[in-house]
Amino acid sequence: MYKLSLIFSLIIVLVSNSCKTSTPPQKKEIVKFIEKWHIAASEAKLDTYFDMMSENAIYIGTDANERWTKKEFYQFCKPHFLKGKTWDFKPFDRQIYYSDDLQTIWFDELLNTWMGVCRGSGVIIMENDKLKISHYHLSVTIKNEKVNEFLQINQE
Repeated sequence: MYKLSLIFSLIIVLVSNSCKTSTPPQKKEIVKFIEKWHIAASEAKLDTYFDMMSENAIYIGTDANERWTKKEFYQFCKPHFLKGKTWDFKPFDRQIYYSDDLQTIWFDELLNTWMGVCRGSGVIIMENDKLKISHYHLSVTIKNEKVNEFLQINQE
């Protein structure tokens, strides 16, 4: 009877532990994480910047040809980071959202950049109990009244 009781207790502990969901990161923590990622780029900290991205991360740049895997983006960025020739994006408006199961976080942000105001949007996941950028998309913003001028330039 003792063995049966012990086995039953062990099963209950295992099942209850497997059902626990970890507490999702608070918005303050997410904001600090994204800020640290942007600062790592501005300070040309290659390893810090890429360590903050998930193993299967995708980075989409402003050019239609810029859809990079983490490995491709690393190879592209490495020479620039080593020369200290990186970018310095300054966020000034950011929204953060959680999935219903609190396992996925996404955000969008406006950024002051050398290209003017850009918009970034990203997905953050937990990988090995750490926040990681899984997807980031950078786009140049254009005022609606300037779209026709943009279309003329873009067709050239």
